[in-house]
Amino acid sequence: MNGAPHAVVIGSGFGGLAAAVRLLARGYRVSVLERRDGPGGRAYVLRRDGFSFDCGPTVVTAPFLLEELWALAGRRFGDEVELRQVTPCYAIRFHDGQWIDFLDDDEAMTAEVRRASPADVDGFRRYMAMSERIFKVGFEGLSDVPFASLGSMLRIAPSMVRLESYRTVYGLVSRFVRDEKLRQVLSFHTLLVGGNPFTTTAIYALISHVEKKWGVSYPKGGIGALVDGLVAIIRQLGGEIRFCADVAEIEVTGGRAQGVRLASGERIAADVVVSNADAAWTYRHLVAASARRRWTDRRVERMRHSMSLFVWYFGTRRTYPDVKHHTILMGSRYRGLLDDIFDRQVLADDFSLYLHRPTATDPSLAPAGHDAFYVLSPVPHLGAGIDWSRTAEPYRRRIEQTLASTVLPDLESNLAFSSCFTPQQFMDELLSLQGAAFGPQPILLQSAYFRPHNKSEDVARLFLVGAGTHPGAGLPGVLSSAKVLDRVLPAARDL
Repeated sequence: MNGAPHAVVIGSGFGGLAAAVRLLARGYRVSVLERRDGPGGRAYVLRRDGFSFDCGPTVVTAPFLLEELWALAGRRFGDEVELRQVTPCYAIRFHDGQWIDFLDDDEAMTAEVRRASPADVDGFRRYMAMSERIFKVGFEGLSDVPFASLGSMLRIAPSMVRLESYRTVYGLVSRFVRDEKLRQVLSFHTLLVGGNPFTTTAIYALISHVEKKWGVSYPKGGIGALVDGLVAIIRQLGGEIRFCADVAEIEVTGGRAQGVRLASGERIAADVVVSNADAAWTYRHLVAASARRRWTDRRVERMRHSMSLFVWYFGTRRTYPDVKHHTILMGSRYRGLLDDIFDRQVLADDFSLYLHRPTATDPSLAPAGHDAFYVLSPVPHLGAGIDWSRTAEPYRRRIEQTLASTVLPDLESNLAFSSCFTPQQFMDELLSLQGAAFGPQPILLQSAYFRPHNKSEDVARLFLVGAGTHPGAGLPGVLSSAKVLDRVLPAARDL
């Protein structure tokens, strides 16, 4: 492969790793450059004191996207990775103590709806049928299709109108379901991809069908097992992965990407550059302003960014066997809290929480007799001006008190490990503009054609993968963004 065209991939998140596998399979020499000391990007694994913590994604849906990558290397995904089904997909606890499970089994979920709100059973069934219709167009038909022109967007406009994409996810759910708690159960998923259910386009209602179709799985060994598997495939195919390699600039000559310059001063020439860095950061900080006509500084800074996250990783000296793998603790406010986070950009006194207990599925991720957890709280991005150096510990304590009074009794006296990750670290360590955790918000005018394109509009031979480009955040989204490269980036022999 010494004479093959050279592709540099910036970042080793799932988008970058998947892009590297696909490029190697198409005949490129590939160098993956990662600024941190290990792979994964947002899916980095924190290993301390016998605990393993997924730092980012915690669910696997649409596993066929991973199976495809293993197959490109002549390997069988199922022979190397054991996916374990998680049931329920999510256990949702409301502030008044009521629980509603989200399940992938039709009969079981219908029974759960009937228990919570008998009058909504028919509406729930009609909503799930609508979710399936949206899935067939939005996921099966468009998730790996590039939107390179406005015409490509206009061609699908009639289908999008029929699928009511002009509505929000919460608005679509509300058209079918009347019970407020069920509306929350069916709409909160957009928060897992950085979207406010009250503003995110209803196209994202397809998530309900994705989870029904494939369920929610978790790999033995944690999400890090997937990262390690992709790294092994890249090396098997002859690719190079360098850690502590901080890209400072994408070098552009004559409107074309020529390679990258590292913070150390080292220059690496390339025939194509694929950025798995945050899309907004890529344009604002890695590409010179003189090389950008479309994604100017002003346009990047005017984007509506997703919320950020406050994440607390902790281990306990005891186990909590009654706590499910995925638990959502809903606060007393839904829309009001989301308005505070996305619009008013204030740190509210209350919160809703997502609690991840991977040891419910794989006890090996903690020492014997211990549990590993992470809990995340959606919070405003750095545009809110919150000083997290002062706010982090008081905020963590409030979360600890809430968990101790609801699902994790005696938490404080059982803590064995504790570490937090704030919006400031999303910017400083993950180089996410404004500390946004998921890139641009998935509103209608920041989706598909209106999102940063997979093939750069400004710089020839520059390509983008990851949450900030089409189709968006979430593991299926970033894996699909790499799949788009098969359509927009020529095979090595044709370059």
